[in-house]
Amino acid sequence: MVSQEQRRRQLAREKFLRQQQRRTSARRKARMRNSVIASVLGVVVIGSVALYTTGVMKGDDDKKVNAGAEVTPSASPSQKAPDPCEKPAKGAVKKLQWKKEPAMSIDTSADYSMKLATTCGDIGIALKTAAAPHTVNSFDFLANKGFFDHTKCHRLTTNGIYVLQCGDPTGVGNGGPGYTLPDENLKDKSLTKNTYPAGTVAMANTGQKHTGGSQFFLVYKDSPLPPSYTPFGTIDKAGLKVLDKIAKAGESTGQGDGAPNATVVIDKATVAKS
Repeated sequence: MVSQEQRRRQLAREKFLRQQQRRTSARRKARMRNSVIASVLGVVVIGSVALYTTGVMKGDDDKKVNAGAEVTPSASPSQKAPDPCEKPAKGAVKKLQWKKEPAMSIDTSADYSMKLATTCGDIGIALKTAAAPHTVNSFDFLANKGFFDHTKCHRLTTNGIYVLQCGDPTGVGNGGPGYTLPDENLKDKSLTKNTYPAGTVAMANTGQKHTGGSQFFLVYKDSPLPPSYTPFGTIDKAGLKVLDKIAKAGESTGQGDGAPNATVVIDKATVAKS
């Protein structure tokens, strides 16, 4: 026979155990809720960091982009414009890699030019051979190997700095030829007041010295950037019109920095001695 006192103690003990179970369950649910919140915040933070570290030209980081991890100011989202470009030519990107920079094979005293036959129109570039011989020699080598053919121009900035970035065989900003190039021509007379003027073609890098590879950017409007990216060419008038058309179509994020809305593909890149 269980006495009233024993029964009272048993009931009290059961009540205590139920309270403990409820508290344990509540703590578990709180931890799960906080974990979910932390995960969401982590994604947001990582996304923000990714946007920062792929800043224009933190490209050949192996990644990626592309020009010195510049943070682009926010822009108001705009309605996506029609694609002004044609369909890419048939063919696939070649997966080519080399362990070291190619041997010098160009005539450094001669003039060279590069032509980018893109889906949006031809972009002609006068190369600065004498001022940036390693870079021009590399582009001559890569173009002759078909390295740039069928590659996408993967990045467009439309706020703060104004560039189209190309030259990545992966199409996402983290590819290169397998070797790096020395910085050149950083005291070019055109780079005044920390500005890369419209019409400049320059190398992307990882934000560190001598880390250029195959990615480059085309400046379609004066852009404030430190003189850290090898300027190695000048775009012709027809090419600037092509870039203006691409820029007007906007970029994918609506924030001033993303993939171009236009289908910009280099069908064929050629380098020739003038």
